[in-house]
Amino acid sequence: MADESVKGPASYFPSIERKYGRPIAEWQAVIRERLPASHMELVSILKSEHGMGHGHANAVVAHTLAANQNSS
Repeated sequence: MADESVKGPASYFPSIERKYGRPIAEWQAVIRERLPASHMELVSILKSEHGMGHGHANAVVAHTLAANQNSS
């Protein structure tokens, strides 16, 4: 249904885009450029190099890694 609310990590995406001024696709590209790296290494990179908060970084990393596994 089109009315269903977004759940999971993607529910953070609108606020991530507003707060950090970049579309999610750009954040996903940043993550993919650093692969292979562990989930927490990627979260740390977003936090230390881009000033992203832990929850937002975790959401983008989790969603990106899950999408990569589904496309493999």
